Amino acid sequence: MSIEKMNKKCSMTIAGLDPSGGAGIIADCKTFHAHGIYATCVVTAVTAQNPYCVTGIDGVDLDLIESEIDEILSVYPIRYIKTGMLYSGDIIKLVSRKIKEYDLRAVVDPVMVSESGGDLTGNSFIEYMNKYLVKNSFIITPNIHEAEKLSNKTITSEEDMISVAEKLSKDNSVVITGGHMQGNDILYCDDEIFRIEGKLINSDNTHGTGCTYSSAITSRLIEGYNLYESCKKSNEFIRNSIKYGFNKTPYQFWKNIEF
Repeated sequence: MSIEKMNKKCSMTIAGLDPSGGAGIIADCKTFHAHGIYATCVVTAVTAQNPYCVTGIDGVDLDLIESEIDEILSVYPIRYIKTGMLYSGDIIKLVSRKIKEYDLRAVVDPVMVSESGGDLTGNSFIEYMNKYLVKNSFIITPNIHEAEKLSNKTITSEEDMISVAEKLSKDNSVVITGGHMQGNDILYCDDEIFRIEGKLINSDNTHGTGCTYSSAITSRLIEGYNLYESCKKSNEFIRNSIKYGFNKTPYQFWKNIEF
């Protein structure tokens, strides 16, 4: 491998395909590219959806998913990855094993339900997520609803967000996004709580925001920022992506808009 190739910044997303491009691996890749990161992707499931509904979903064969991961990592010098919709317990187990095998730092977006309300997971998803993937993650990025399911606790305030973040951070760092509350994110890392101030945007461009946000964090980590700086900058990135989005989706390339 050449020195030039070794110095390239690149990452990998392991997630499902949203053919409308608003969420999933397409949103992840657009976000990576917006940050100057070369994007590779591993498809875990194929969906039939758009920003308004999910009408079909099917998981990819486990052997093929493993081959996707192995072939990419045999060529690209990837340290940080992100995971999105993994769909089934068996896929979660496989991805967790590959994270350990390749000593990867994983930003885990525990996707469970689409913005349109479609269930994107199979049976035993939460059990497998907590047992395998959460403990092998670098940071998890649940929204309020996902954090409630992972912790089996109700969140009605920022104090609840802090309590749940502490509970979920036994083996990793946690940032709970506040888009379903006041807009502030709660980050728990290195035994400290950080409140990242956000601002709710009067917009319905929210399809794929979790994917975009976690990919932005991954990109910032690759650029060398610490977790707090990565989450703070990604909070700003997702707010502007929502602000300049369209058709219920964020616009990941908002920085290229001519004002």
